[in-house]
Amino acid sequence: MHIGLFDYPLPRSLIAQFPVPERTASRLLVVPPHDAAPAVIRFGDIGRLLRPGDLLVVNDTRVVAARLAARKPTGGRVEIMLERALGGAGSAEEPARALVHLRSNKPIRHRQKLLAGGAEWVVAGRRDGLFVIECRDLDNGVMPLFQAHGALPLPPYIERAAGADDAARYQTVYARTDGAVAAPTAGLHFDRALIKRLTQAGVQWATVTLHIGAGTFQPVRAESLAAHRMHEEWVEVSHKACEQINRVKSRGGRVIAVGTTVVRALESAARAGSGPASGALAAFSGDTGLFIRPGYRFRVVDALITNFHLPKSTLLVLVCAFAGHARIMRAYRDAVARRLRFYSYGDAMFVQREADAPGMNADVNGSGR
Repeated sequence: MHIGLFDYPLPRSLIAQFPVPERTASRLLVVPPHDAAPAVIRFGDIGRLLRPGDLLVVNDTRVVAARLAARKPTGGRVEIMLERALGGAGSAEEPARALVHLRSNKPIRHRQKLLAGGAEWVVAGRRDGLFVIECRDLDNGVMPLFQAHGALPLPPYIERAAGADDAARYQTVYARTDGAVAAPTAGLHFDRALIKRLTQAGVQWATVTLHIGAGTFQPVRAESLAAHRMHEEWVEVSHKACEQINRVKSRGGRVIAVGTTVVRALESAARAGSGPASGALAAFSGDTGLFIRPGYRFRVVDALITNFHLPKSTLLVLVCAFAGHARIMRAYRDAVARRLRFYSYGDAMFVQREADAPGMNADVNGSGR
C-alpha cells in the first residue's frame, strides 16, 4: 500500500498543546462497526462501552527525562535525546553506552567528545540512523544521569517548553517502569477514580511494558509500506499478564488494548512465543520490530482505545489495520469536523477490531519478531 493513503488534512488549531484540566474530561469518539455516524462521549463515561469480564491491558512504561543539554569542548551546543540505555558500568573496562538522537548546528563526527550531565561522552558509532555514545567515568549508569540532569521530552508538535504540570500529566497514573521517551498517550485519560469505578463494575486489568522510543514520531518516508523499516522497542509481556489474557479469552471476554503500544506488545508476544501454536499467549521479553499494516491477522486484541495519530505514521497504519482503512479515515474526518483535539494531549477513540482479512502482512525487523 502507498503511504499517501494514510494522509489527512488537520488544522494546526486542533493539535492539543496542553492537557484538559481533568484527565477524564477529554472526549472519546466511539467508532461504529459499519457506516453509522460515530458518537462522542466524555472519556469518564467509557464504562458504558465495557462489560464485566472485559480485560483492559495497559502499558506501565514511565517517561524518563530523556532530553539532555550538552556541549562540545569548543563550546558548540548539542541536544541529546535518549532512545535507550544500552548498559555498561561506566568504567574504563566497561563503558556506559546509550543509543541517542543528536541535534547540532554542525555535523557530528565519529569520536566527537560531548560534555553532558557532569560527564564526558564520546560518539562511538551509528546504529539505524542514531548515534551510540559512551562514557567511561560514570558512577550510577546512564538512566540515573538523565533523570538527574535531563528534561521531560514533550513531543515535537507541542510547541512550548515542558512546564511543572507536565511532569505529572505526561505520565499515566499507573506508570512505574522507567524507560520511555514518549508517553503511551491513550492511558493519559484514566485517573485513579475511573480505574476504581471500572474495577468495581467487573472490568479487569493487566499490564505489559513497551518502552516507547522517539522513532514513534517519525513519519513513514518510503512510498510503499513494504519498504519501511520499523524502529525497535523493548517489550515485556509477563507470565501473569498472559494468564489473565488466556483466561479472559477462554471465557469469551474481550481483550481491550489501551493504546497502540499494547497492541504491538501483545501481538509481538503472540508471534514470538509458543502461544500461536497452542492457541494461548506465552510470555515474551525482548526487542520488537513488528510493523503492523493492513492485511495483518490479529491474534490477541479485540478492541482498542487510542488517541489520534500523525498523518503517514506507523501508528495510524496500525489503527487502520486493526479497524479497516476506510472506516478509520472516515472517523478521522469526522473527528476534524467535530473539532476534537489531536495527538498526545488530545482526545481518544474507541474501536472494535474489523474481521481479519485473509493472510498475514507484517514487516518484522530481526528474527521473527
